[in-house]
Amino acid sequence: MAAATISSSLYDLLGIPATATGREIKAAYRSLARTCHPDVVAVTQRNKSATEFMEIHAAYSTLSDPQKRAIYDRDLFEHQRGRTRRYSSSMGLSVSPPLRSSGYGVRNWESDQCW
Repeated sequence: MAAATISSSLYDLLGIPATATGREIKAAYRSLARTCHPDVVAVTQRNKSATEFMEIHAAYSTLSDPQKRAIYDRDLFEHQRGRTRRYSSSMGLSVSPPLRSSGYGVRNWESDQCW
């Protein structure tokens, strides 16, 4: 399964249902990583493969963390109820709802200080 550049959800990207367990999420990620990782594909497909792998890894990173997944699920529910917004993550993914729980682009008092 090749990862899509535009996906309706991170669950679709990994090819799993929204009710998937942590074990199912990990299994889907590992399966996709075996086929899309830049180290295992032909040299001519490495650039495309690297992009796909980064998308898959971002999805796994969000869905494998219970707190990030809860935030993502809430945002996905709001999106499906009609509050349509399109977001882009820091890696160029076009996924709705946002991947804001990944930690990139989030500022807080501690990270803004120069120690």
